[in-house]
Amino acid sequence: MDRTAVNSGEDSSLSGQRSLRGFWMLTITQFQGAFSDNALRWLIGFLVLQAGLPRERRDFLFVLVVPLLFSLPFIFFSIPGGYFADRHSKRTITVRTKFLELGIMGYAAWALAGGHLIYAGVALFLVCSQAAIFGPTKYGLLPELLPLRRLSWGNGIIELTTFLAAILGTLAGGLLAHHFAGRQLYSGMLLIALSVAGIASSLGIPRLRAADPYREFSWNWAGNLLRVVRAMGRDRFLITAVTANTFFWFLASLLLLNIVLFSTDVLRVDEVHSSYLLAGLSLGIGVGSFAAGYAARERIAHGMILPAMMAISGLSLLLAWPGLGFAAVLWLLVALGVSAGFFAVPVNALIQARPAREEKGRMIAAANLLSFVGIALQPVAQYGMLRLGHPAPGHVFVIAAGITVVMAGVLWGMLPELGR
Repeated sequence: MDRTAVNSGEDSSLSGQRSLRGFWMLTITQFQGAFSDNALRWLIGFLVLQAGLPRERRDFLFVLVVPLLFSLPFIFFSIPGGYFADRHSKRTITVRTKFLELGIMGYAAWALAGGHLIYAGVALFLVCSQAAIFGPTKYGLLPELLPLRRLSWGNGIIELTTFLAAILGTLAGGLLAHHFAGRQLYSGMLLIALSVAGIASSLGIPRLRAADPYREFSWNWAGNLLRVVRAMGRDRFLITAVTANTFFWFLASLLLLNIVLFSTDVLRVDEVHSSYLLAGLSLGIGVGSFAAGYAARERIAHGMILPAMMAISGLSLLLAWPGLGFAAVLWLLVALGVSAGFFAVPVNALIQARPAREEKGRMIAAANLLSFVGIALQPVAQYGMLRLGHPAPGHVFVIAAGITVVMAGVLWGMLPELGR
């Protein structure tokens, strides 16, 4: 088979079959990675909640430290990840990062078995570092494996499976913390087995040419990021999408942490029921992403973005209503997640479709890094709120609604076409 035909996304039946098969192998691989990352993240978080710490210490570790261990690697390593995605075959990078993940999960298993939460936190930082390197490759593979007319569909599938993995990983974190209390070696063994499965699926991705095999690495990643952002700024659609994506992940992180605090301090439920609420939000995002990809069909429907943000704001306000029971909160979170899915899909499709092929890896890497800047700002902002005024979790939902309306106005000002 002509490898060039596969890379260009031509619609010959043979290249289309090969590309589609590779797309599904990528989907399985990223599903496993997202599941494992979230399972480890929430397992450590719930182990912190189980430790019986004073509230101030609990908030410091759960609200600030664990989220930063999860997010900072993406700030440090997304730009190198973009370099690798351009410089080498994306299939090669995928396979190598999965082998790296296997070694890290072995270390995590040792830390969990011994009850060493500090070392488990180091493992979380390391596994998120390899995920950060893989991120630009994952999203850069989509336009190489799929023709442009199926890019929104592919994004819908990827977002659905990613958030389904987040749902199951979140549930797994709570369930593992609850059922394997004092026996966390079993949790580590499960994570090791999943990494082996991820290696197997990554080997099914077809071999593709490197996009820029002569690209040289620069250690001045901050300068590189600034240059990439300036290049993005020449395309109003692209820079608006990147800004929206950064805000999306800030807001999602704010809501996820607040849901757990709301469950613990207001609803008074255990970690398993907290996981159900987190899973409800993630399930809604996955379903909304799939529906948005299906509704967009063969176009990038940027007109979905502002209505979705208004729905997010309204549902956040409803979550602040006093006296809500567990079931009502769960269904409101599912609906909020569906709205978030309609926000995320056109944003991601714009980020992937607008850059030129030779710049795609580095621009996706920069967008990925900026999204984790949003994630990293969230625990800092939320912990700052706790230290300054300790707002009740219900009030944080009101704050989320307000900043969503403000950001919708900012995005509309940047790109008036969003309102058409």
